[in-house]
Amino acid sequence: MLSRTAENLFWMARVMERAENTARMLDVSFRMALLPSALDKQALHFEPILAIAPGDGRFHELFGELTHESIIRYVALEPANPASIWSLIKLARENARAQRSAISSEAWESLNSTWLQVQKLDFEGLKRWGFRDFFDWVKERSHLFRGVVFGTMLHDDAFRFIRLGTFIERADNTARILDVKYHVLLPETEQVGGYVDYYQWGALLRSVGAFRAYRRVYHDTVYPWRIAELLILRADMPRSLHHCYENVIGTLDELSGKKQLECRRLAGQTYARLRYGRIDKIFKSGLHEFLTDFVANNNAFGVQLQDDFLMTPAALAGAA
Repeated sequence: MLSRTAENLFWMARVMERAENTARMLDVSFRMALLPSALDKQALHFEPILAIAPGDGRFHELFGELTHESIIRYVALEPANPASIWSLIKLARENARAQRSAISSEAWESLNSTWLQVQKLDFEGLKRWGFRDFFDWVKERSHLFRGVVFGTMLHDDAFRFIRLGTFIERADNTARILDVKYHVLLPETEQVGGYVDYYQWGALLRSVGAFRAYRRVYHDTVYPWRIAELLILRADMPRSLHHCYENVIGTLDELSGKKQLECRRLAGQTYARLRYGRIDKIFKSGLHEFLTDFVANNNAFGVQLQDDFLMTPAALAGAA
C-alpha cells in the first residue's frame, strides 16, 4: 500500500473524528452555560475550548471580545481557523477525494454530502438551526461515516489506517477534555455531589456519550474520580484511553506483522500503563500530570507512526 494513500486515509479519519470531538466539547460547554449558576459567566465555560482546540490562535485577532457566541462561531464555522468544524470537514473531504478508489462509494458520499451541507452554512443560519441541533448533527454525520466505513469497506490495510487515525484522535480528545474540564469543574463553594456539581459532571459524561455507561457501571451519584476511572481505565468504555489503545495495539500488530517498529514499542508502553493502572495511584501522583503525560506520549506515538509508515515528515505531523 502506498504511503500517500495510507496518509490520506489516516488523516481523513483523524480530522473527521476531531470534528465530532469539537462538536462534543461545544455541546458540553453549551449545556453547562445554561445552568442557573453559570448564566452570568457563560463565556468562561467556552473559553477552555480555545485551549483544547486552539487552531492557529487567531481568535482575538478575528473577534476580539470573548463571548459564548463568538467562540462558537470561531470554533464551529470560521474558515480562517484550521481547527474549526467547517475546516476539519473540508479537510476530511479533500483527503477522501484524493483516495476515492481506496474507499467505498458510500463512504465518499457520506463525507461529500456532509461537506456540501456545512459549506453553505453561515452563523445566522447556525443560530436558526440551533446550536445543540447542529452539534448533534455533526456527531451523527461522524457516526454515519464510521458506520459506513466499517460496513462497506474491505477490512484491509486501508481500513486499518482509518482505524488508527480514529483511535489516536479519540484518545487525545478524551484526555484533553477530561483534563481541562476537571479543573474547570472542581467545586469551589458548591458541595461535592451537590445540585450544580451533579449537572456539570453529568454534562461532561454526556459530551462523550458515557452517561448511561456510568450509571450501569457504578449505580451511584456522579463523582469526579469515578468519571476519571471510566474515561481512563475501563476497557469496555468506547471513548476511554484504555479502549482506544487496545484498538491501536491490535491494529498495529495487524499492520506490522513481526516487524519491530518503534511506534509499536511506544504504543505498547502507553497501553501497559492503561491496562495495569489504578485510579487511586493516578490521583496520588496527580491526574493533571498523568493526562498531560498521556497527551505528550500520544503525540510522540503519532509522530513516530508518521516516520514508520507515512510520508509526512515527523516535524510536520503535529501541525497536520
